Amino acid sequence: MKSIGRKTALMAGAMLMLAGCGSFGGERTGGPTASPTPAQSVGGVSDTPVKIGDPYTIAGTTYTPADIADYDDVGYASWYGDELAGRPTANGETFDPAGISAAHKTLPLPSYVEVTALDTGRTILVRINDRGPMVGDRLIDLSRGAAEQLGLTDGVSAVRVRRTNPPVAERAQLRAGRAVPERIATPDSLLSILRTKLKAMPAPKAPTAAPPVEVQPAAPIASGKAKPGDDRLAVEKPKPAAKPATPAKPVPAVSGKFVVQVGAFSSESRADAAAKSVGGTVSKAGNLWRVRMGPFASDAEARTALGTAKAKGFRDAVVQRDR
Repeated sequence: MKSIGRKTALMAGAMLMLAGCGSFGGERTGGPTASPTPAQSVGGVSDTPVKIGDPYTIAGTTYTPADIADYDDVGYASWYGDELAGRPTANGETFDPAGISAAHKTLPLPSYVEVTALDTGRTILVRINDRGPMVGDRLIDLSRGAAEQLGLTDGVSAVRVRRTNPPVAERAQLRAGRAVPERIATPDSLLSILRTKLKAMPAPKAPTAAPPVEVQPAAPIASGKAKPGDDRLAVEKPKPAAKPATPAKPVPAVSGKFVVQVGAFSSESRADAAAKSVGGTVSKAGNLWRVRMGPFASDAEARTALGTAKAKGFRDAVVQRDR
């Protein structure tokens, strides 16, 4: 009898030890706990380290990056496409126009946001990995892939941008350049509130024709470096003060033809769409399709057309002398 009692006690103790390493109600009640799994790199793209960066000044405006967890704002979205394909983003990644990414002036790199089109209520998840757009009335710059998923066709569209913390699987999918399913459409009642908020803001203005601004590469922003001609990160050089005592000399008229180089596209259909939106023409240039406006008889006329192209969202458009 004593032997049976000792066996019973040993069995009871073993059961208690096993119970200490089990779970109750779906929660672990004992034993070692797993540490959080760090964000894995997908194709060399990782969510760590998160970069914020120091304040920076572009064209006289200072932007201060900040980690705002509940960021939620309305404004205007533009989009950029194949003209920047393969170039480095502000956090050192390679820009893929077909990916679902975006540029923002101040949010950490990377961050994840829900972007809602205020005309339709459609909402998508986007990964921010770049700085821009450096235009005062623009809130976010979407990649071509993000703009297509959201159904944006105009150069500038009204949107809501809300920061979010998506599941690990969705983060990995966006890092791999693939879209995740759309969010539930925003209800009309909320859209009405957001549209009213947007009305209190100035409408997006088309840039006025102006002489070209001499630019230099900007200082590194969140480990990304500006490139000459990239107006997202272009810094205006201070110009020498004019001498009031010296009368201005008349500028001789420049003869010849001028064109506006809108962009070069790897897809003929995209080039046709771009040309249609600005009233331009498409021509084949190697493996690309080039979109141009013009020719124009004067530089002033070309500058006016340049303003039209930039208002349509083609921020890298430039005036060229067609000799």
